[in-house]
Amino acid sequence: MRAAIEEALKGLKEGGVPIGAVLVEDGKIIGRGRNKRVQQGDQLMHAEIDCLRNARLTGGYHNTILYSTLMPCYLCAGAIVQFGIKKVVVGESNSAPEASDFMESHGIEVVNLDMKECRELMERYISENRTLWNEFLSELNPDLLMPSGVKSKSLSDNTSAYP
Repeated sequence: MRAAIEEALKGLKEGGVPIGAVLVEDGKIIGRGRNKRVQQGDQLMHAEIDCLRNARLTGGYHNTILYSTLMPCYLCAGAIVQFGIKKVVVGESNSAPEASDFMESHGIEVVNLDMKECRELMERYISENRTLWNEFLSELNPDLLMPSGVKSKSLSDNTSAYP
């Protein structure tokens, strides 16, 4: 997870959303990525997608583990399912709607470490970049923008991130 956090911090330093991911096989990192949506103006450049693009070819990803600082969205979860990744370890899932149920329904083991460091990184980013964050969420699905005080399963207690 440390390498995924390092990727997230690189993205933040570049002015982007601080989400990082790494793909590991046999204890070795074979792919790294970070959310580059802001830096590249590319709505599809999520951390997990960037990581998969950068992963070396192995003949299959069935024996890999994807580490991400934030629970993957449905776009990234679809790629995880498509690539046959069997385990996803995440730093936190409170900052954005997520697709853990979708991944689990496709046989993927999902482990949420609920790391304070990951939560605080996203909370700080969201509080300082509320408009940009809501733009990011609305591109995923306009229904994800939650009115103040409304709680959903995936948002946990972190509704302060939404206007």
